[in-house]
Amino acid sequence: MMGKFFENLHRVLLAGLVLAILVAIWRHSEYLTTSGYLAHLFRWIHVWFGILWIGLLYYFNFVQIPSMPKIPDEQKPAIGKVIAPTALFFFRWAAAGTVLFGLLTAGANQYIVEALTFQSGYTTIGTGMWLALIMAANVWFVIWPNQKKALGIVQADPDAKKLAARTAMIASRVNTMLSIPMLYCMVLQKLG
Repeated sequence: MMGKFFENLHRVLLAGLVLAILVAIWRHSEYLTTSGYLAHLFRWIHVWFGILWIGLLYYFNFVQIPSMPKIPDEQKPAIGKVIAPTALFFFRWAAAGTVLFGLLTAGANQYIVEALTFQSGYTTIGTGMWLALIMAANVWFVIWPNQKKALGIVQADPDAKKLAARTAMIASRVNTMLSIPMLYCMVLQKLG
């Protein structure tokens, strides 16, 4: 019985959300209607999307890219036609969700302008925000268009596919590099 439940990802995600709501009611019921709680809710959603985004970034860079040369050619279409497009769907929308809820968090906490313009006391979070914005732009305007060519989602000749795959990989590696200082800034933003 429980096995059937856990076989359905949508049910599992819904159950996780219900459990989070129950915890919120149990632990924070007196704060649920305050404007401050909305800022915390935005931060929670921001972190959830961020985990999904960076988790997939690391999956691509630590697992998929290094494993591709080891996969026999006859098995590669399963990755390119099924796994990669699905992972890239969640990857790009997680990037968008992370940015959206990060900006909503900064707005709800009234530091969006100060952070984005590096005002005193907001330099660290501002640096993290700019790194995340650069990374998200990289996802949508470099990685995704090139992956569409590399995976055959859009037409491209073999040389263009090869170049697109390399461009997407390098852009993904740039994001991996930028993710390290970005995460540092996000976690230690209270230090100024």
